[in-house]
Amino acid sequence: MKKLGLISLTVAILTIQSNAADIKQEQTITKLEDRKSIVVNKTEFKKYFTGGEVRIDPVYPKGNAKTHSGAYVTFEPGARSNWHTHPAGQHIIVTKGVGYTQTWDGKKEIVKEGDVVWCPIGVKHWHGASKDIAMTHLVITGAVEETGKNVTWREPVTDEQYYGK
Repeated sequence: MKKLGLISLTVAILTIQSNAADIKQEQTITKLEDRKSIVVNKTEFKKYFTGGEVRIDPVYPKGNAKTHSGAYVTFEPGARSNWHTHPAGQHIIVTKGVGYTQTWDGKKEIVKEGDVVWCPIGVKHWHGASKDIAMTHLVITGAVEETGKNVTWREPVTDEQYYGK
């Protein structure tokens, strides 16, 4: 009985290794000089942000069998995204400064350097800098494999929502 179990396990491992070998993937390097910063207020993306200057520094694009992308986003004081959702979710890792995030049905939360936020699939939210201090965060945003879509933009965050008036 033990011998039959060991043979079955060995066959299963060899099958998995054989299938993995059929999927050829190569290491890729995204060179720094191939990525350009985007000053949002000077592009068509400005309609998705309010309150101040925002800069996006791409880290890696989706593609090459990846289902997500990464970018550093810097919000100057008062700047924030519009309300939006992600069809495959998003992680936010605050790397510098102080900011805010809020879900549609939740209260505004303060986030600081070192905090990590998970924005679940389809949950309407926004994020941005605090009113007095800039914030930079690394976003890792999932994309729907079939469409490549990673965000659905909604309405701007009002001053009342942002300042809590």
